[in-house]
Amino acid sequence: MFVLITYDVCTEDAAGRKRLRHVAKQCTNYGQRVQNSVFECVIDPALFKELQYKLENIIDEEKDSLRYYFLGKNYQSKVEHVGAKPSFDVEGILIV
Repeated sequence: MFVLITYDVCTEDAAGRKRLRHVAKQCTNYGQRVQNSVFECVIDPALFKELQYKLENIIDEEKDSLRYYFLGKNYQSKVEHVGAKPSFDVEGILIV
């Protein structure tokens, strides 16, 4: 399934900046950053639940927020990109 994850972490203190780094790191482990606080993840439901658990244990629910947008399996027709940072095929072949 294709999930768009967005977050807003309060960075007014050192603890907030640390939470921000940890949230970004976890999202990087499961998906691709497309904007500063926006990640696209092609992920199965079990891995999503794992990521969700990790993220929700990092944030401070009094100060921070997470949003999950479930775009399903036929997401190609639901995503349109214009501008910088060209799109890529998240399910395509990765050559390292």
